[in-house]
Amino acid sequence: MTQDWQFEVPITGSKHLPPDARYMEALSSQGYGFEVAIADLVDNSIDAGAKDVVIHFLRAGDRLVSLLVIDDGKGMTDEELDVAMTVGGRRDYGDRSLGMFGTGLKSASLSHASSVTVVTKTRRTRAVGRRWLMKRAVSGFQCDIVASAYAQALIDRYADRPIVWQGTVIRWDGVKNFPHYDHRGETDRYLHRTINRLGLHLGLHLHRFLAREDFNITIAVEDVDSGTEYMNFGVEPLDPFAYPVSGHPAYPRTFTAEFPSIGLVGLDAHIWPPKSTLDEYRAVGSVMDRQGFYFYHHDRLVQAGGWNNFRQPDQHLALARVAVDLPEGAVHIFRLTVKKDGVDTSPDFITALEYAKDEGGALFTDYMAEAEATYREARKRTGASRRPVIPPGRGVDPSVRETIEEELPLLPEEEPIAILWRSLDQGVFFEVDRDNRTIHLNQQYRAGILAGRRGGPNDAPMLKSLVYLLLHQVFEKEYSGSREKDNLQLWQSILVSAARAESERITDHG
Repeated sequence: MTQDWQFEVPITGSKHLPPDARYMEALSSQGYGFEVAIADLVDNSIDAGAKDVVIHFLRAGDRLVSLLVIDDGKGMTDEELDVAMTVGGRRDYGDRSLGMFGTGLKSASLSHASSVTVVTKTRRTRAVGRRWLMKRAVSGFQCDIVASAYAQALIDRYADRPIVWQGTVIRWDGVKNFPHYDHRGETDRYLHRTINRLGLHLGLHLHRFLAREDFNITIAVEDVDSGTEYMNFGVEPLDPFAYPVSGHPAYPRTFTAEFPSIGLVGLDAHIWPPKSTLDEYRAVGSVMDRQGFYFYHHDRLVQAGGWNNFRQPDQHLALARVAVDLPEGAVHIFRLTVKKDGVDTSPDFITALEYAKDEGGALFTDYMAEAEATYREARKRTGASRRPVIPPGRGVDPSVRETIEEELPLLPEEEPIAILWRSLDQGVFFEVDRDNRTIHLNQQYRAGILAGRRGGPNDAPMLKSLVYLLLHQVFEKEYSGSREKDNLQLWQSILVSAARAESERITDHG
């Protein structure tokens, strides 16, 4: 049937369809990581002109009770607070604002807490507060008004640390990933892990702000029963381009990509020195994740690594990093995600990269080749040629996987080797499952090897690393000869004996 195509859809009218209250539940299920959510709150503090931001974990004895983000920014009036607590609330964003969509505070908070309370005060207005309680929000968008006396008391609690005349306090209660009970120091271990990851994330994504003399972020832990604040440290900037000496004498160098709709965009290309042990290099991500583009939105890092479909990650490009400050009015080419944890680029970006040049006429693709050559040359200088391997996978600590990927060439398109615990016969320490690319370790010896420590998916990193080094070649050959089989039996016997000795030590000291 042939019919003329209508380029515009005809309509007969319109009707108002407000969102269902369950929209709040959907808003809180956007996959915000914990560190990403906290960074989103700190963005609001920066937009408010804050000079000091405090991230405060509160505990009562062994139980974590609340998490607060406090700043000395300009605060909000009663009317401004209503807008801030409205989903998608429209407010005027400044030219350099980090906020964009009007959902960050609510979605970031309710992704991790059952309630979020915001108390705020300007220089000229009294303290006011609002609270979103998830169970009330999903039944009808009912936002609670905080009692004036409590709002002022919460502001006063943080007087001079950091609030002086004005500021804002965001309080999370019912934080979902707080330990529900303290088992053998689980709360302390949680705080250590979480604060370390949070400090690295904020240090990286806000490093340009933290490098300024007038901006600080502090992470602290306080016991509300005793009033003791036993952890308090400042977040340090983690600049992903802060190498002491460039890995290539011709870099850094700026290439220029041209777009018909927005003009020129600078690409600041860097080559890290090989085998760097600096946190600025290693703490950003795995060897595959940390290479590529580092996009900045108003000095805030919104993507740390990745090639955005320009090419696939490659071990030989591990030293390549490119800083790009996103231009204004270019959302059709660079689209920032709501969570500010990535940038979607259009095909126009890929095309522009192919023709991007520096002032001497060298192509951006030449930079890629030089970054790869720098990596390969560093390999040659070690004086050893290492055979490609199948990388480790599940069950092996990410830092160990990263080091192996960095030190050894990888066989392409091979499924990684998992190292997992399972029940085996007492006379067996490990079992090799070629079909499922897995090394199974005997669950019976796990407690002895961990020496009473709590187990986890990536536990016993030393043991698993040694097992991987012993056994990875088994998966890289079609079959095992008599010598390999004899070695397997030898290692089996020695490891069973060692594991039994470990178990006996635990029993003797029990």
